[in-house]
Amino acid sequence: ILGQFGLGRKTGIDLPGEATGLNPSRSWKRRARDQAWFPGETLISGIGQGFNLATPLQLASVTATLASRGVRLQPRMLRDGASPSGIPAPVPVAAEQIPLSRSTHWVTVIDSMVEVVHGEKGTARKIGEGANYTIAGKTGTAQVFGIGQEEEYKEEEVRKKLRDHALFIAFAPAEQPKLAISVLVENGGSGSRAAAPVARKVLDHYL
Repeated sequence: ILGQFGLGRKTGIDLPGEATGLNPSRSWKRRARDQAWFPGETLISGIGQGFNLATPLQLASVTATLASRGVRLQPRMLRDGASPSGIPAPVPVAAEQIPLSRSTHWVTVIDSMVEVVHGEKGTARKIGEGANYTIAGKTGTAQVFGIGQEEEYKEEEVRKKLRDHALFIAFAPAEQPKLAISVLVENGGSGSRAAAPVARKVLDHYL
């Protein structure tokens, strides 16, 4: 289902050089690495680890799709273009609806994202303080290098360029979304500490 959200393929934005990312599968691993797919890889792929690769734009697109409860829009930089008559005309935007077996799945995910920011134990609860609108968000951390099963990651002992990337996605207001955002802070560490505060500033400015 991750492919339906646009992971592993270009969003179609009107910019050159867009990367596809990677939504790994059994057939991809056999073709690319000539290796079998292990059950544990299904588990870690479900939380974005393993071979998964996603661009910040793809994450923003996925976030917008969640906010609209399944309507996936093609991102565009250009809003208007010249028509044959010379009068500016809106650039068409492709859209598709992602079907889910139960509509309650959208509610479950969105409510959980609101808890991330506004819940007592939310990982991004700090950015929810003082907000006069409701934010739905999710913190994340992307590892730069692999860690052995018996090894422990200690940020202060790792060179800065090898430290984890900080991630945060969000949309707001949660009840009637107007803006979806993804933030990546390279080598920033935890998403809650480095990326979420950036998102709050952007949302405050826009809303």
